Amino acid sequence: MEGRKGSCGRLIPTYEARLVQEDGSDAPEGGRGELWVRGPSVMTRGYHRNPEATAKTMNGDWFMTGDVAVRDPEGWYTIVDRVKELIKYKGFQVPPAELEALLLTHPDVVDAGVVGVWVEEQATELPRAYIVARPGLIPEQGREEARSKFGKEIAAWVAGRVAQHKKLRGGVKVIDAIPKSPSGKILRKDLRVVAQEEIKREGLGARAKL
Repeated sequence: MEGRKGSCGRLIPTYEARLVQEDGSDAPEGGRGELWVRGPSVMTRGYHRNPEATAKTMNGDWFMTGDVAVRDPEGWYTIVDRVKELIKYKGFQVPPAELEALLLTHPDVVDAGVVGVWVEEQATELPRAYIVARPGLIPEQGREEARSKFGKEIAAWVAGRVAQHKKLRGGVKVIDAIPKSPSGKILRKDLRVVAQEEIKREGLGARAKL
């Protein structure tokens, strides 16, 4: 059976799909967008007696999946994020999965989770990363200071590789383990709760001058 690793598949006859950007326009070739679909077996009337849920998931006869996807030149679709998990920084959308993938290319980072934290003074969300350092990298003596220093180094490293709006302005925190579900999915909701509590208690923490 034909397939493509990591892909959720291609369209079958009688079905249509769009990748829609935040402004309502279709994403360019290779670009990211929310996956909208329509076809014979796709929900078209919405949710029974729940107009609010219908408004969030239907646009005419298009079903808005809530998945952020890309499409390759051969028509294969790959899910890369969830719309509700996108970080909104001053009108820009920041995909946490993209930053996590970048962080994992650093030789001293073995795991990573990125969430948005709301900062009232700036009236926006800021991307904040939680990382697990390579075993043996952080010494036991002066552990917290070493973690803070490494966090700033990582923030600066990321800043040199991403667009302005994707910089880790919310800080980088080194922790022992990223909270995950039994299936290995990052528990972003838990991370966001922890992040907001830390922001209230400690401020933004380890940040490079971005």
